[in-house]
Amino acid sequence: MTKHLTQAAPARASLYDDITTKIIAELEDGRLPWVQPWGTSAAKAPLAMPRNASSGRRYSGINVLILWGAVIEHGFPGQSWLTFRQALSLGGNVRKGEHGTSVVYADRFVPEDEKKRAGECGDNARAIPFLRRFTVFNAAQCDNLPEDVAVQTAPPTPGLVEPRVEALIKATGIDFRIGGNNAFYACGPDFVQVPPPQAFFEPINWHRTALHELGHATGHASRVGRDLSGSFGSKKYAFEELVAEIAAAFCCASLAIVPTVRHADYIGSWLEVLRDDNRAIVRAASQASRAADWLLDFLPEHRDLPRT
Repeated sequence: MTKHLTQAAPARASLYDDITTKIIAELEDGRLPWVQPWGTSAAKAPLAMPRNASSGRRYSGINVLILWGAVIEHGFPGQSWLTFRQALSLGGNVRKGEHGTSVVYADRFVPEDEKKRAGECGDNARAIPFLRRFTVFNAAQCDNLPEDVAVQTAPPTPGLVEPRVEALIKATGIDFRIGGNNAFYACGPDFVQVPPPQAFFEPINWHRTALHELGHATGHASRVGRDLSGSFGSKKYAFEELVAEIAAAFCCASLAIVPTVRHADYIGSWLEVLRDDNRAIVRAASQASRAADWLLDFLPEHRDLPRT
C-alpha cells in the first residue's frame, strides 16, 4: 500500500508545506521534535533511531523526526516500521482500520522545458528536487509478524554510555580541547573546545555538548562539508545551529542518551528560517543525518548497519 505523490509542483510544494507547518507548530508550542518528550512518561518506545522492520535499514533525515513524532503521538511501544506489502511478505498483515504514517523520499526530476532549454543552449539540464510520499506502519499496528521482527533495541548496560562517547571523540581525529568557560567549534583553526566535565551540573551534559560541537566540526571541508560562513545572528548561522542540534540528537539517540536542547535561545531564529523557506527543515535534517553518520561510523557497531 505504497502511496506516491504523482501531482506536479503544487502537490510537491504542499508536502514541504505540510512538514514545515507541523515543525513550526511544535516550535511555537515550545517543543523541539528532535528532543521532546524523550525521557518523559509520554514516551513508551525506547529511545532509538527508527528502522525498517523488514530490511533493517535506519531511516534518516526528516523521516526520523516524522516517525519519532508518530511514536509519541500514538504511544507506539517500538521504533520498527514497514510498508503494507512488507508486512505481507513477512507473513503478517496490517490490522484492519489502522492508519499509516506518511514518510518521504527525496528525488529529482528535469522538466521538459528545462530539457529543451539545455538542448538549445548546450548546457546541462538543471534537476529540481522534490519529495515523494509513501506510507509505513509501526510493527505494533500489525499481526502475525515473525517474533524477531519487532524486537526492540535493548538499553545499553549502565555505565557504558560515557566511554563510548569518549572513544568516539578520539576515533574521529578531530582536535578536541578541554578547557575554558565556553563550548564552541573554531572553524578556521578547526578545533572543538568544551569546558571540563566538572563545569556541568550533570556529567552527561558534557557528552551532549561535546556531540553538539562535534556536529559543527563535521561541516569542515575535510569532512562532510557545509557552509559555515554565517556570522552570528545571520540566517546561515541559525541554519547551521539547527543542523548541529538535530545531528547531536541523532547521535544521542543512537547512543541511548536522552537528547536535550543545547541552544533553546535560537528557537526564534529557527522559526524565521523555516517560515522563509519551506524546504529548510528537510535540508537541515538531511545534513544532520550526514553529520551524525560521519561521526557514528567511527563506531564499528554503527558503521555496519544498513541505512536508507
